[in-house]
Amino acid sequence: MKTEFDSQITFLYTRNLKATAEFYEEKLNLHTVLEQGGCRIYKTAGQSFLGFCERVETGTPDGVIFTLVTEDVDGWFEKLRSEGVSFEKEPVFNPDYNIYHCFFRDPNGYLIELQRFEDPRWIY
Repeated sequence: MKTEFDSQITFLYTRNLKATAEFYEEKLNLHTVLEQGGCRIYKTAGQSFLGFCERVETGTPDGVIFTLVTEDVDGWFEKLRSEGVSFEKEPVFNPDYNIYHCFFRDPNGYLIELQRFEDPRWIY
């Protein structure tokens, strides 16, 4: 048996797949790897993926934080802000976790964090 999985997909629900697709494709520049009618899967990094499935009835996204790790938090912040994305928290260093990060929400209300690890033990 292999000790690692081949890839990872996080699936989230959306009431509006079209608006979600526009946001993730146009604002975050994610590449669609599979279109399944009511679901779309995007590549986020390496073998990590994010999928959205349209559901008329879906709960609120409370408690979910989708984190994108990048060395260029400031660059992404400026790009997204210039495209009209409103940030809940601008880039700041968090000494509790030794990270540099910021937060914004997607059209579904999911909280997205852009994060850079400052801890040299983070090697991925």
